[in-house]
Amino acid sequence: MEPLAAAARELLLVALEDLSQEQLKRFCHKLRDAPLDGRSIPRGRLEGSDAVDLAEQLIHFYGPELALEVARKTLKRADVRDVAAQLKEQQLQRLGPRSSALLSASEYKKKYREHVLRQHAKVKERNARSVKISKRFTKVLIAPETLEHRTLGPAEEPEPERARRSDTHTFNRLFSRDAEGQRPLTVVLQGPAGIGKTMAAKKILYDWAAGKLYHGQVDFAFFMPCRELLERSGTCSLADLILEQCPDRSAPVPQILAQAERLLFILDGVEELPAPGPSEAVPCTDPLEAASGARVLGGLLSKVLLPAARLLVTTRAAAPGRLQGRLCSPQCAEVCGFSDKDKKKYFYKFFRDERRAEQAYRFVKENETLFSLCFVPFVCWIVCTVLRQQLELGQDLSRTSKTTTAVYLLFVASFLSSAPAADGPQLQDELRKLCRLACEGVLGRRAQFSQKDLERLELLHSQVQTPFLSKKELPGVLETEVTYQFIDQSFQEFFAALSYLLEDEGSPRAPAGGVGALLRGDAEPRCHLALTTRFLFGLLSAERMRDIERHLGCSVSKRVKQDVLRWVQEQGQGCPRAGPEGTKETQALQGAEEPEEEEDEELSYPLELLYCLYETQEEAFVRQALRGLPELALERVHFSRMDLAVLSYCIRCCPVGQALRLDSCRLAIRQEKKKKSLVKRLQGSLGGSASRATVRKPLGSPLRPLCEAMVDQQCGLSSLTLSHCKLPDSVCGDLSEALRKAPALTELGLLHNGLSEAGLRALSEGLAWPECQVQTLRMQQPGLQGTPQYVAGLLQHSPALATLDLSGCQLSERMVTYLCAALRYPGCRLQTLRPSCMTPLKLGPWRPTLQIPASSIFCLMPMATVWTTPFHSPEGWPFVPAASPQPPTAP
Repeated sequence: MEPLAAAARELLLVALEDLSQEQLKRFCHKLRDAPLDGRSIPRGRLEGSDAVDLAEQLIHFYGPELALEVARKTLKRADVRDVAAQLKEQQLQRLGPRSSALLSASEYKKKYREHVLRQHAKVKERNARSVKISKRFTKVLIAPETLEHRTLGPAEEPEPERARRSDTHTFNRLFSRDAEGQRPLTVVLQGPAGIGKTMAAKKILYDWAAGKLYHGQVDFAFFMPCRELLERSGTCSLADLILEQCPDRSAPVPQILAQAERLLFILDGVEELPAPGPSEAVPCTDPLEAASGARVLGGLLSKVLLPAARLLVTTRAAAPGRLQGRLCSPQCAEVCGFSDKDKKKYFYKFFRDERRAEQAYRFVKENETLFSLCFVPFVCWIVCTVLRQQLELGQDLSRTSKTTTAVYLLFVASFLSSAPAADGPQLQDELRKLCRLACEGVLGRRAQFSQKDLERLELLHSQVQTPFLSKKELPGVLETEVTYQFIDQSFQEFFAALSYLLEDEGSPRAPAGGVGALLRGDAEPRCHLALTTRFLFGLLSAERMRDIERHLGCSVSKRVKQDVLRWVQEQGQGCPRAGPEGTKETQALQGAEEPEEEEDEELSYPLELLYCLYETQEEAFVRQALRGLPELALERVHFSRMDLAVLSYCIRCCPVGQALRLDSCRLAIRQEKKKKSLVKRLQGSLGGSASRATVRKPLGSPLRPLCEAMVDQQCGLSSLTLSHCKLPDSVCGDLSEALRKAPALTELGLLHNGLSEAGLRALSEGLAWPECQVQTLRMQQPGLQGTPQYVAGLLQHSPALATLDLSGCQLSERMVTYLCAALRYPGCRLQTLRPSCMTPLKLGPWRPTLQIPASSIFCLMPMATVWTTPFHSPEGWPFVPAASPQPPTAP
């Protein structure tokens, strides 16, 4: 680069020294007012500059290659065309014809944009039709998120103030500066399968080529499907990958790479990137080095290859152990799928007949679970496809089920039922072979299959090829290379799961290693096998197994269900339940706000396992599976409503003795709708009478589904711990109602949740209810001294409370006064009291005339007053919960 810079500097100096003072002044003026690609040398640096200064500024600001082109064009605009022609001639003589090609990068940019517009103007539909991307793309919601807080489970429509529709404005904001003024160089779009990440990434590329995105910031954008790069044989450099996407072989790749800060790489499907092995231990650092796809991708992700380039990464799940360690200061965003309004628009867009669109949409809207699943665009497409076929055949729409697995299976069943009866046996055999192909690909991390693969399984030109496999032609060295892949990656994983139920283990056509190869195939729970595992669980329900036997004409192996159950119960081995003593909250967490996060810990695995159990929709199986998991501990999970629905279902089915612990979890609080405009509010108040006014029903708390599950008579939850969850008052109200009716809950832990006085009062009322079964209450509330009457009221009226753990609470003298008064109350049944950082006090049976020993008072609080005479109740005593019955009067 240094010899080229010296040569360019000399050429510029010779050209500029030939200019008169007036021409040089006009050159500076044109150079200042005609920026190149949105960039120009600052005005202050040009004032008073001579030829030497201008040559240095051009080289420093644009680089040696682009500086020559900028100077030549500016000379033309300054009407010094003879000097511009002389500069071009000397440049060809000094640097050769290759330099002339390199200097056309800015002109080549226009040619490349036009090529991208042609290549990506159309995308293939699920039925292999090509449609315009502007018509195929449906706006989804995109919300800012943090990499470590997101889980694998599907998200739902987030709060309006943080979610934005995926329009041009939102895409432009992805690389916007943060509060400190720093612009991110890596942006991660994450979300579950079928949510629309790939389509959003392709739309970003298309909008950039159309001049709508990153104007003046990005000169070249390249789309790189990670799975294809990982599957290609041999080695390839980043420069070669760039050249493959250009319209011709004369692309100025070296000059393109020289301006790395002007490049955008879109890496689609980074979750396919395996953990670094011995050969990929050192990422690629040179864009001209021929390396494996994994090393090239690893170099881009870790910013050792073209560190100034921008990256847009799409991934199914942000696994801390696999992805976060490779990324350099990423800005994360979550693709949340369709909003409720977008779902309706999609239905009316899919069904051209408005009457059928309304009929189908109304049916799905009434099925709450199915409607929530439609936030995933691909699932929405499947549902619409199945409903359209049912409407055309006059079938009952109630066949449509409420889990993702059931929807996929129904789609396959609809395909089989639409075929002639005579083709049934052949179609069933072809589907089994298709399942085998999918399973081979999932276990081997392959998404593309050759023509030989299809010929080996007799799938080439079969009836299942067109609806489930898409054909792709790639230019090869000697001839065109033809590959096949499933219409969607999630379909490949569904058929892979189905293969385990269609073939008996041990048969020559069964998947190698049986179901164990799937369940124990990767040490990381959030690996590429996660969705296949979830589908497998969904297919194990008795209803799904009957559907398989009816539609595919084969008996399902019952051994698979037992193997899966055994595997779930193994997950609980070696995971001791956290006890009330010795927890991290009680170990030097006095006044701590948040526990330290462990980046290498897999946080989402318990929730993913619950999603698997939820897919079965079989209560007996879930209850039996959870017996091997005595405690469910979920840490730092940002719950969506779907996450809570899954958790609530499993808690409703849990066996007696089950424990649930939510630690540092975020609960998505539903927001109020935007206020009406002033005109509409005035119209409503002036045009309507008071009698027509309606009182809006308050919104439920985000924890209401879980609270409703706890009061189910089949629920065996015995221990609930909420730690660092920042519970709002609405949650306390629902939790209070659950405490009154929960049939098995005997232990409650409330640790560092920032409870307000209203929230603490609501919980006290629930705990003091006669039917409350809670025997052990653990509280760590630094601000507890401000509301002592509520804690004392618990001791006074709680019918079952025998153990009170106040470790972590700073007990004031007023608090000790209330506790002592409550301990003397005849209705108090407390047997063990653990004050702050003290040995638990064993308390004997209480009598109305009991005198509190001085030693006990000293243990409660060293600076408290010692009472030796009968205690007089404080002002306002006794505290009586509003909803509880009046206690008997003490003698």
